[in-house]
Amino acid sequence: MDHQTSKYVPSNPVVRWVEDRLPLINFVKPTLIDYPTPRNLNYWWTFGAILTFMLATQIVTGILLAMHYTPNAAMAFDSVEFIKRDVNGGRLIQAIHETGASFFFLAVYMHISRGLYYGSYKAPREILWILGVIIYLLMMATAFMGYVLPWGQMSFWAAAVITNIFGAIPVIGDPILQLLRGGFSVDNPTLNRFFALHYLLPFIIAAVVALHIWALHVPGNNNPIGVEVKDKTRDTVAFHPYYTMKDLYATVLFCIPFAWFAFFAPDMFGHADNYIQANPLVTPSQIVPEWYFLPFYAILRAIDFNFILDSKLLGVIAFGGSILILFFLPWLDTSKVRSGTYRPAFKWFYWVFIANFLLLMWYGAQEPATPVIGPFTVADTSKLSVVYYFAYFLVILPLLGRYEKPRPLPSSISESVLKAPKAANTTTPAMPAAH
Repeated sequence: MDHQTSKYVPSNPVVRWVEDRLPLINFVKPTLIDYPTPRNLNYWWTFGAILTFMLATQIVTGILLAMHYTPNAAMAFDSVEFIKRDVNGGRLIQAIHETGASFFFLAVYMHISRGLYYGSYKAPREILWILGVIIYLLMMATAFMGYVLPWGQMSFWAAAVITNIFGAIPVIGDPILQLLRGGFSVDNPTLNRFFALHYLLPFIIAAVVALHIWALHVPGNNNPIGVEVKDKTRDTVAFHPYYTMKDLYATVLFCIPFAWFAFFAPDMFGHADNYIQANPLVTPSQIVPEWYFLPFYAILRAIDFNFILDSKLLGVIAFGGSILILFFLPWLDTSKVRSGTYRPAFKWFYWVFIANFLLLMWYGAQEPATPVIGPFTVADTSKLSVVYYFAYFLVILPLLGRYEKPRPLPSSISESVLKAPKAANTTTPAMPAAH
């Protein structure tokens, strides 16, 4: 099963002739079929395959939609309606693409949360983690630009609000803002830029995904106990058929709710105002981004006070820092133990972090004046959630690594999977005496 030395020689002469000149099978076989994979991976590890499927789905449906979409401020809204009503299969393609964005982010959040719990960012997988964060940033940029393309009220005003964030950056803010918008306001040049980038970025994401998989194959997969492979024969199994079938099964399960929403509730994730054509003279009562941006929008909005710097700039710093801090996570977590399974104190802080992230998502969807507890509003309590978000990375993880006492780890992967059976009871119970 050593993928470095395996050499496949096809029996078919035509295939052998091609393989001698372009060794595709000898590349695929050791990296995707015979690749030694830890035998204890659970279903949390199937989200990588699910994300690959979702990326392919978004690219294919996006290309089909681009054939009929018109990136012009006067016609964009009508062209989306044309796709839904008059293009053969257009409503389904548009629904799969729109719903797919939400399910894509759902899968990536599950994938990231698994990495955070099992320590998949720790050495020697730092580059793997950093590439994953880059993919996440590219996904956010792609999704935001795609959200603008229908040119509805929420699309237009979300573009105005989010691009205006860059204007708060000193010195270079205004040039960046004008470069993004193609002028001094959100208009036709903005739509053209966003359409071009929205079409291009998924292919860049696919390229970085290839690097991500390459970086995965250098140290190998992490696993639920966080112990490196010691004996390939006992600790690993071939990727195919064991994990290909497992990934396929999980992908099919994931597609069931995805298909339900695409077929029966394609507009559930959309905002009602986005079904009204963009009007720069009418501001919606509440401007909110898509659900997968809400936690970061809540962080941006929570900073409404001046502290040395202007509140707007502080909000931008907190907004950008909440994502950029993920790049430094491999060095912020000082624990020598990878898996959260063996870190009793870490588990509590981790689950509070997950709950806090979901709470930030709820905050982002509410008006700042919405009451939460007694006299305290969303504007007040969201600040506490922002503090915990940053404290988790900057304070809690570094200190836990120093003071937490982890549970003892298994000596190997095979030991945790192939547990030794209990010793057989060799004592025969006494038989009652016959009467």
